This record gives sequence, structure tokens and C-alpha cells, in this order.
Amino acid sequence: MAPADAPDRPERLDRPGRPDPRARRTDALVAVGSAVLAIGLLLGVPAADAADPSTIPSGAPDPAVGSVPWTLLVVTLLVQSAVLLVARRAPRTVLLVVAALPVVLASVSVSTVFGLSALPVVVAVVLAALRVPLPRLWPAVAVAALLVATGSGIEWAGTSGAFRSGAAFGLGASIGQGALQAVGAVGLPLVVTLIVRSRRELRAARRAEADARTAEADARTAAADARTAEAAAVAREQDARVDAAVSRERAAMARELHDIAAHHLSGIALMSAVVDRQIDTDPEQAHDGVRQVREQSTAVLEDLRRLVGLLRDDAPAERTVETVAGIVDLVEHARTRTAVVLDVRPGDRPLAEGIGPLTQLVAYRTVQEALANVALHAAGATCTVTVDDRHPDHLTVRVENGAPTAPSVGSTPSGGNGLRGMRERAELVGARLQVGPTRDGGWSVELVTGREAPPASDTTGHDPEVSG
Repeated sequence: MAPADAPDRPERLDRPGRPDPRARRTDALVAVGSAVLAIGLLLGVPAADAADPSTIPSGAPDPAVGSVPWTLLVVTLLVQSAVLLVARRAPRTVLLVVAALPVVLASVSVSTVFGLSALPVVVAVVLAALRVPLPRLWPAVAVAALLVATGSGIEWAGTSGAFRSGAAFGLGASIGQGALQAVGAVGLPLVVTLIVRSRRELRAARRAEADARTAEADARTAAADARTAEAAAVAREQDARVDAAVSRERAAMARELHDIAAHHLSGIALMSAVVDRQIDTDPEQAHDGVRQVREQSTAVLEDLRRLVGLLRDDAPAERTVETVAGIVDLVEHARTRTAVVLDVRPGDRPLAEGIGPLTQLVAYRTVQEALANVALHAAGATCTVTVDDRHPDHLTVRVENGAPTAPSVGSTPSGGNGLRGMRERAELVGARLQVGPTRDGGWSVELVTGREAPPASDTTGHDPEVSG
């Protein structure tokens, strides 16, 4: 529960328990202003009465300056104003004290200017109504109004001589005068202050509502900006994915074109050189060489046609995928230009079982590229192609040639991409590629590819009990 004299809102403090300097200056100005105004009116009353003597009640002249009643009134006004200094901390207590001091003054001294003591009461009512909600303030306001009515009634009974006309008349007149003074000193200031306070709170509520709408609009703008930024990020990510896909496709096409050119065109170039040497010495062999050149030319055209068909959306293309088993035909075609020995070492399973189609294509292309390199760079050398399928975990393909015995045809100025294409293909399927010279001056290319794991349900063929 809040203390009885706690204000309705906290004050900004520069030190614990103390209001800030601006609040202290405001309280001091209010207290000094109240004291200066009340004492200034007190000093101006004699001049006003001298200008209009009819306003002076009969038998109750104004107290002389410096007299005891005058001094007591000045002291009361100063004390009331001094009490207003703490109105910020205890507004209800200050209101009761300021309203009770005139009752004490009326009990010990009677003066025609007693009404000036109501001015600090008006200030105290305004300060309390500004700082304390009405449900907590009304008991203090009621007591203050009763005190003002009591002090005013006592003062009226002493200065007007109402009791000389009878006790009932005097009591009624005093109560009426006290009630009128209470309404003027407490009721009217309270009503005016509450109206001002309600309008101020209404303006604050409207301002807060406007700020809330502004904040909501800013939040919507920020959300829209965030969505725009997110959409831009998604678009950039999509563009990056498209660029990466295009780059991969370009690399794949470059590898396919290189394989076609390296395998077929290198053979055509080699056989054309042989035909050129045989056309005068051995026409029959030259005719065979020309036929082989024609076959190679037809093969390269077919491969290029298939590749173009794959790139076009409006043309159906049928393209067979080369496998490890196709290495046999590859070696047979290579024997027309190079002495090639094929060594297939099968295991206890079908050839290349457990090797995926993409991995088999990589093995085929590796052998094809290696045979093309042998034809170009190792003319007259013997070559051995080994397909080792005996190990249960991997397949090994090796192409090894000896030292060249004849001048090499050589490569074109645009060559040099064969080994890079081999490595890219091997990395694509997770295979291990080793290339390098041999001790006898030849060259070796070895590709090791892993097998795919067999299905978990396919265990009957390896169960001794079931197979038995």
C-alpha cells in the first residue's frame, strides 16, 4: 500500500530521496510567490479601505501595521507559505496544515483581513489536485474544507458581532459564511484544477496514441524493408545457384568435348600421318588407314550429334552411358593405332557390380583419355589396360605404357586439359586418381573407385546357413 502522502507519480531524482534542482526551484518560486502576494495584499488593504471606507465593517477596523493581530497574521501567512515548500513530497499533509493554521489564528486573534489566510489554502489545493488522484485526495479535501469553514466562521462571528442578535442567528450566519469561504478557497480551485488536469491527461493520451501510430508505421516500414531485403537476398542466392549450375554444365560440356576430340581426332591425326607415309610405299595399307579415318570421322560426328541433342530441348536425343564393360570395345578400337593389351581380372561377382553408372562413366572416360594420350605422346610404345575387380571394396583401372619408340605426333596448342579433366571427374565421384611416369620411361594412369554399400536386406547370399 502506498504511503498516505505519496504523490501520484514519481519525481525525477538527482540524489536518492531528493527531487531534482528544477523541481526545488519551482517549489521555492510557488512558496515565495504565495507569501509575496498575500503580504502585498495585506499591505495594500489600508490604502484600499481609505479610498472606499464603506467596505470596512462597523466596529472592526483594520489592524494597524505592526500590531499584534497584524503580526500574527503575517506570521501565519509566512508559515503557510513555508509549508508549501514540501507540497511535492506530502501534498495532502501540506493541505491539512495550511488549512488548520487559520483556525489557530482565528482562535487567538480576530482581524478583518483574516480572509487573506485563504490564499495559501487555494495554492495548496491546486498543488494537491495536480499530484494526487481524486479518490485518494477527497478525504483531505473534505477535512481542509471543514477547517476553512471553521476558521472563517470563528473570524466572522468575532468581527461582525452576529451573536449580538442571538445565538441562533450568530451560529447560522457564521456557518453560512464559513461554508461560502470553504467553497471559494477549496471547492472552486479543486474543480478548476481537475478540469485542467483532465485536459492535460487527454492531450498526453492523444500524443501517446499518435506516437504509437507513428511507431507502428515505422515498424511496418521496417518490416517491409526487411521483406524487400530478404527477397533481394533470395534473388541473389538464386542467381548464384544458377551461375554455379551453368558453370558446372559448362565444365561438363567442356569435358565431353575434350573426350570426343582427344579420343577420335587424335586417332584421325595419327592415322592420317601413317597414311601419308604409306600412300607411296604400301597403297593397300594406306587404303585401310583411310577407311579407319573415315570410321573415326563418322564416330566423332555421331558423338557430336548426341551431345548437341542433349543440349537442345526441342530435339530428342538418345545417348548410351558408357560402362566398365565398354572398355573392351574401347581397347579394340584403340588397337588400330596402338599395341594395347587388355588384362581383365574379374572377382567372384559380375564385372563392376556395386559401381554406380556415373562412376563407371568416369572409369570409361579415364581409360579413353589415357589411350588417346598414349597414341599422341608414346608412339610405338606397348600399352596395358588393367581392370582389377577382385577387391570387395573397390575397383581399380590402370593404363600403363612403355617408353615411346617412334616420334610422337604431339598435341595441339590448345591441349593440356586431359589430366585436369581426369582429376575433375575423379573428384566428382570421390575416386582416387594417380598419374605419373614409370621407371622405364613410360607413363601410368590409375583410378581407384569405391563400391556402393549393398542393400541391408540383401544378406541371404552371404549367410553360410542359408547358402548351405
